[in-house]
Formats: sequence, C-alpha cells, structure tokens
Amino acid sequence: MKVEVWTDVICPWCYIGRRRFEKALAQFDGREAVEVVFRSFELDPNAPVQSEMTLGEMLAKKYGLSPTDARAANERVTKIAAEEGLDFHLELARPTNTLAAHRLLQLASVRKIRPAAEERFQKVYFTEGASLADPNTLIRLATEAGLKDEDARRVLAGQAFTLQVRTDEAEAANLGVHGVPFFAFDRERMISGAQPTPLFLQALNSAATAGSR
Repeated sequence: MKVEVWTDVICPWCYIGRRRFEKALAQFDGREAVEVVFRSFELDPNAPVQSEMTLGEMLAKKYGLSPTDARAANERVTKIAAEEGLDFHLELARPTNTLAAHRLLQLASVRKIRPAAEERFQKVYFTEGASLADPNTLIRLATEAGLKDEDARRVLAGQAFTLQVRTDEAEAANLGVHGVPFFAFDRERMISGAQPTPLFLQALNSAATAGSR
C-alpha cells in the first residue's frame, strides 16, 4: 500500500495531521507493508522570503480577523497540538516562502530520510520560530536531519529539485487538492485535513482490504 501525504512545513494542521496519521499507522497490523511518500505543497507560493509579519497578523489579514480573534485561533490550535504531544509556540512563528525548504525535503526523499527532515523542519518552526527561508538555518536543520552539509549547500545555491516540487503540486491539483494536509491511499481513498486518528486507521484498513481482493 502506498500512502502519499501532501504537506507544507509551515502548516500547523499538517504537523497535527501527520502525527495523527503516524499514530494510526502504529496501530495498523499491516504497517510493515505501507510505503509513506511525502509530497510538497506550498500554501502560498507567492509569499515573500523575508517577512516580519507574525502568524497572528497573517491570519488576521488573510481571513479578516481581529487581532484578538487571530490570537484565540492560534491558542485553539496550540491546545489541539498539545493533545497530540506537540509543543506549539505560534507567537514565535513567522510565515515565509517555503520553496527552498521543499527543495531540501526533495533531496531528503532521494536520500530516504524525508520523515526525519519533515519532523526537524516542522518542530523547529512551530516550537522555536526558526526561519525556514534563512539559508544558514535550513542548512543546519538539513544536516541535523541527516543530509550532508555540502549537498544541502549545493541545492540552495541553485534551483535543484524545483521541478520535483512543481510536479508534486501539479499532481495535487490533478487530484483536486485545494488545501493540506492531504492523504491519498493508493490513489483510491482520499482524506483531506487533520482528521482524527481513528479515521486514518479506518482508511488504512479499507485500503488493505481493497488491495487483498
């Protein structure tokens, strides 16, 4: 069984959804036969690389919320994340362009360490407010996840893996994906959003049953 997961590293629901899916996978009897493939998705491909806007300010601007309502929304997400064992500090997060991060994640896929890289990038962004557009930060995180320093620098110095990012996004568009996280089980059953763990487990069991017919 192949499960494809489209995410963006600065999407809080993607981190929550991935954790819920991982919990479901841990409970799934056939987990050894499941191939999990991470795909790139940019929430805002036109986002500036450098921005001083806070996550709360971005939410307020994007959805027409008051500062109080935006802060309350972040507090709700933080509480939900805590229930999944995630320690969010969204007041530190600074939304940014994520293309460079995704290009490094594509390299991590080639090196077969994508899950570790996804985890490292998301954890530092949501808990420490690290910039996922700053080259030095990206190189540090990439090497901490297991990539070689020289490989990470080479990717960031050019446009390597941009095509792979765009291909992932084009496939998402073909599937009708408008938001992330998005999970495709053998391209037969789709789940959009950070759904509860039992729903992911049900999808895994359904896909396994369909595959055995």
